[in-house]
Amino acid sequence: MPADKQKIVPDPERAVEEYGNSLYRLCTVMLQNCDDAQDAVQDCFLRYITKAPDFRSSDHEKAWLIRVATNICKDMLRFRKHSSYLSLDEIRTLTSSEDNAQILGMLGLLEEKYRAVIHLHYVEGYGTAQISDMLGITSAAVRKRLQRGREKLREIYEKEAI
Repeated sequence: MPADKQKIVPDPERAVEEYGNSLYRLCTVMLQNCDDAQDAVQDCFLRYITKAPDFRSSDHEKAWLIRVATNICKDMLRFRKHSSYLSLDEIRTLTSSEDNAQILGMLGLLEEKYRAVIHLHYVEGYGTAQISDMLGITSAAVRKRLQRGREKLREIYEKEAI
């Protein structure tokens, strides 16, 4: 089997070290609660250990983890009908500048479907095709959610500026 086609054997310790922070940030943005985000990430890695899937590559492994984490967050949002937001102090600990904290706070006001694509695109640096694969939606849907999310962020920003 060629080196680039070699299957990746699940290694929980390596996966936690390599992807844990990224998954935590994604879950924090989606759930708007640090404690819930920790629970979601733990559940994600628990599924990683119990399912022990074979991955085609490290990109496939990361995409699988992001998809599972996103689905866990959606489930948590669906079953926990309360709306809790991160306090500004919690947001500041996640960001390095006041401007970033303000933007992250506004991002928390968006619907989950817009938060997820904006976070994956602008914070994690994924392209629309990769996000499409991770979330199980079309590339066109990703682009539209990015467009609508940016519009909604602009509206929120304009209201805050007044």
